[in-house]
Order: sequence, then structure tokens, then C-alpha cells
Amino acid sequence: MASLRDVAERAQVAVSTVSAALNGTRPVAVATKRRIEQAAAELGYRPNLLARGLQSKRTRILALLFPAPRSGFGLTEMQFATGAAEAASELGYHLLLSPESADPIDEVRHLTGLGLVDGVLLMEVRLDDERTEFLSASGVPFSMIGRTREPGSIDYADIDFAATARDAVAHVAGLGHRKLAFFNLSTDLYADGYGPAIRAGEEFAAAARAAGIGYVDGFRPGSAKEGRAAFERLLDAHPDVTALAVMDDHAAVGVIAAVAARGWHIPEDLTLLLVLSSAAVAEMFHPRLTTLEPPSTELGRLGARMLIERLRGDGPPRQRLVPCNLVVGDSSAAPRSLS
Repeated sequence: MASLRDVAERAQVAVSTVSAALNGTRPVAVATKRRIEQAAAELGYRPNLLARGLQSKRTRILALLFPAPRSGFGLTEMQFATGAAEAASELGYHLLLSPESADPIDEVRHLTGLGLVDGVLLMEVRLDDERTEFLSASGVPFSMIGRTREPGSIDYADIDFAATARDAVAHVAGLGHRKLAFFNLSTDLYADGYGPAIRAGEEFAAAARAAGIGYVDGFRPGSAKEGRAAFERLLDAHPDVTALAVMDDHAAVGVIAAVAARGWHIPEDLTLLLVLSSAAVAEMFHPRLTTLEPPSTELGRLGARMLIERLRGDGPPRQRLVPCNLVVGDSSAAPRSLS
């Protein structure tokens, strides 16, 4: 592996000049810097980030913390992470993905205590998230993909759930539906105060009231089996429901099975929407489902950029809400006849 001295010999400059040019510790003439960068590229030189960190007190490494989902790290979650990694790389940083243990504070304490990261990017944020309290108290720079109940001056990029719910309700109401049901995320996530579950539930109810259509919620299936059972309970209690929005992809599988078991078809007998699922996931269903696609890549990029801007200086908090994109599939149609 090429060393700093090898690069210096190839570029015919002092080792200290190579260090200054590649680490930005002092100005170097443009022509000299180009010659050094060319020599480094030809030799395949990669800087030692830990050594650089000891000198500059910065490692240029960020940590993306997320609780590992029970169902695995899927496509939608990966889009958040890849967006953050791309933005970090563009600004000269590396992103470390760190799945959390059973005790998230232990993980944060361990990771930040090593001194290997300059800042932390939080995912899967709860309304009352103890990680934010720990990071604020310890003085570690951080930003959030998501937001707490009262984010105050914390930087965050999150989904605009109010706009997303309005778009979903306007879509089904525009098709002529007069009663919409909503299946939230699992009972465990809801009880844990997981931000998207709480906010989506509140905003869908508010949007339905504003649009003047009937609305049914209170269902939180977290698997295909639970989704099928929830749909049966829904139709037994509310046979006039003609449209359903589902937040959990696995629960949607169960809903489709329950629809088929009744001898029904989508969308003729039920308009079915996914909420916070990518268009790529929606295309895996038959029929291709209409989805409220989250701006995953954009939010990941925003979260990483906000953190890096925070590391470069203070300034006002950077807070952004971005709505989901309604991608109409083959599961949307006018309501069935209730006569």
C-alpha cells in the first residue's frame, strides 16, 4: 500500500507538503496540489483517517444509527441510508451504518466514546427519544431523519405527514369513495411512540374529517396473518368501507389474501393503498398497488447535509418536511356498489 512518502517522491515535494495538500491543513499552490493529487491517484494512495483525526481532531466519519427492523433492513430503509452515504461522500465524509442493540443508549455511548465519529445521524426516531437527550447532553453533533415531539433547535428532515395524508384522502375521495379505513404500523411500534406511526394516524384522521368522508382506524397489524385478520374484523364491523390505506407491507399481503378469500377483486371491490412504501415495493404486488412513496433518498441526503453543515458551524436549525409522492398503480378505482 502506498504511503505519504511514496506520494511525496512521485510528486517531487516534501512529505509535509503532501500532507497539507491532501488534508487541507495549510494552503498549497494549485499546480503543486494537482501534481500531488495525480501522484496519489496513480499510486492508489488512501489517507489514514484515524491518523488524520488525531492531528485535526476530526475523523470525517459520521454514524447512522438505526434500530434494526424486525422484518430486516428492506429496500425503503436502504434508500434512506444510501442517500445519506452519497451526500456524505460528496462533502468528503464517510458514513458508518450502525444497527442498535437492545439498549440504544449503550450503543450511542459506546460509539461516541470511541472518538471515531464526528457526528451522529439518527433514524427511526420516536416522539420521546432518549438518544436525542443523551447526545444533546454530551455535546455530540447530530441530526435526525424524522423528528421528536418537540424538536426545538435540533436539525431534522422528515416526511410531511399532513400533506401526505391530504393527498391520499383526496385521491380516494376523488374516485368517489365515501369511507376510508387505515391500518397503522404494528401495535408495538405505535405503543413505543414511533414518530411515523403516531403522526400518520393523526394526520389521516384529520384529512378525512376535513374532506367530509367516513373514516375507520384503530387497526395495527404487523404481519400478513394479522393483516388478514384485521381486514376480516374491519369488514364485519364496517361493510361499507370501500378504500383502505395500509402502512405495513406484510399486512398488505394479508389484506390481499383476505380479499381473494371473499371472492373479491382489487380494485373492483376494494381500493388499496400502501403508505410509506417505495414504488419498487408496490410493483411487487399483484395488482401493482398505489403507494404514497416516501422521499427516502432525499431525506437521507438532507439529514447528512444538515449534520455536516452543523459540524462546519452553528447557525439556525435546519428543519425540512417533504411530502410523499402519490404513485397511482392498478389498485385504485371507483367504489363498488353497496346496494
